[in-house]
Amino acid sequence: MDLEEAEEFKERCSQCAAVSWGLTDEGKYYCTSCHNVTERSQEVINTDLIPNTQIKALNRGLKKKNNSEKGWDWYVCEGFQNILCQQAEALKNLGIGPELKNDVLHNFWKRYLQKSKQAYCKNPVYTTGRKPAVLEDNLSHSDWASEPELLSDVSCPPFLESGAESQSDIHTQKPFPISKASQSETSVCSGSLDGVEYSQRKEKGIVKMTVPQTLAFCYLSLLWQREAITLSDLLRFVEEDHIPYINAFQHFPEQMKLYGRDRGIFGIESWPDYEDIYKKTIEVGTFLDLPRFPDITEDCYLHPNILCMKYLMEVNLPDEMHNLTCHVVKMTGMGEVDFLTFDPIAKMAKTVKYDVQAVAIIVVVLKLLFLLDDNLEWSLSNLAEKHNEKNKKDKPWFDFRKWYQIMKKAFDEKKQKWEEARAKYLWKSEKPLYYSSVDKPVAYKKREMVVNLQKQFSTLVDSTATAGKKSPSSFQFNWTEEDTDRTCFHGHSLQGVLKEKDQSLLTKNSLYWLSTQKFCRCYCTHVTTYEESNYSLSYQFILNLFSFLLRIKTSLLHEEVSLVEKKLFEKKYSVTKKKSRSKKARRH
Repeated sequence: MDLEEAEEFKERCSQCAAVSWGLTDEGKYYCTSCHNVTERSQEVINTDLIPNTQIKALNRGLKKKNNSEKGWDWYVCEGFQNILCQQAEALKNLGIGPELKNDVLHNFWKRYLQKSKQAYCKNPVYTTGRKPAVLEDNLSHSDWASEPELLSDVSCPPFLESGAESQSDIHTQKPFPISKASQSETSVCSGSLDGVEYSQRKEKGIVKMTVPQTLAFCYLSLLWQREAITLSDLLRFVEEDHIPYINAFQHFPEQMKLYGRDRGIFGIESWPDYEDIYKKTIEVGTFLDLPRFPDITEDCYLHPNILCMKYLMEVNLPDEMHNLTCHVVKMTGMGEVDFLTFDPIAKMAKTVKYDVQAVAIIVVVLKLLFLLDDNLEWSLSNLAEKHNEKNKKDKPWFDFRKWYQIMKKAFDEKKQKWEEARAKYLWKSEKPLYYSSVDKPVAYKKREMVVNLQKQFSTLVDSTATAGKKSPSSFQFNWTEEDTDRTCFHGHSLQGVLKEKDQSLLTKNSLYWLSTQKFCRCYCTHVTTYEESNYSLSYQFILNLFSFLLRIKTSLLHEEVSLVEKKLFEKKYSVTKKKSRSKKARRH
């Protein structure tokens, strides 16, 4: 960076008020503290050496190329910013408003760059060996309403557009000023300038950015906007390739070369895990020191009353069950604003697993109605079947056996298609990753051979054309009254399992078994354990069905059911706790 040539420019930066300027390859001044590029260009001081000439324009110069790969000099954080831009655009295509990218995600990313000391601070970590000081004044909580700059449409088009562009246009759109790096500054072990350093960097208290972390940023932004997308929906859209995640690096600009250590940073060979992204969301929110999120109220999509209705419709259960789920939500206090709203700066920062919680409430209601002990649910089904045969003109009673048969068939078909799609998924990217420029021809040759073999094999196995990417939907199962092939249970009655008493409805079933009799101690890493052999087949089916819908482990849903029961039957748990204490006292 031509810092000495920029010493003559003494104006304060409009962003951070610092007086520390450098020159881009275009000759424009940029702030070395916050990387704000001004419209001011370096002026020619002396023209006496050029007689009989008149300067009409300044030469913009050529973009600095990385000598090892003839590409841009870029940093790892720019690669992650590229992926975030791709994901923000994908969410926009799914119907999310542009303010999620321009207002919310912009501020979160800007704050992360400052907290991790990569930008918006004095002496960023990738420019000098000195430890920079974070400028806390620039990003106070009052700045949440400020206009975006970093991830706005002005700074990200090179990440979102393709095709030929003039060198000057590409340069002005780069999110960070391109440094005039010497050969010694250019990494020979990675395409990025700081790939080797970044992969080895371990600093206490700093959340290191990874590709899964980008989904945590997206979910935090969705949660801040209270959008109608849950975490399970987000991960499913990733799985269906509606949101870039696997091989997202192949959409980087051609000038951003990836090899060597970049392979381990941006290469992903596994699907995102619900519990992992959930933990990363809390980790990122706490690291960014974000304020309390907007309240989750009853009219919000993430409220359990609304989510319960959504999942009742999806698994073809009666609409009348919604009144019971609302009652459970009220009794457990799970619909309270303080319980539902994410507050990263709270003493125990945690957010609710909104989708898992809603499904767990439905499971609890099913246990209240049918017990799910492989006995009572079938006895009640016999009564419903006889009633429906005698009263064909009346509103039919809900038949659990018939529902089980229809749902099991639909579930097995859907799961088989999902497993086949996963087995056929091509993990290798169209843009091969290699360790060094020496390996590049070999990597591309291998990739070409693989593509040719795949084409030949697909021709031999199936001559029909492969189906295109299906359109995104919030529902995986669709049930309508007009469908004659499958029964829709939405309008069925629960009279066969409910009875009236003193102008109120009670369940005919007066029994209930707890999913967890005794919780593990507080220092244990899990709430409870789940052994399938210890539970009824109907309960296992219900858990497997909902776990598939959310793409989560069955044990995770079982734990959430246990937590709902603990709140609902708090007195019962306290009694068992007292009994265990009294037994211990007798032993002593």
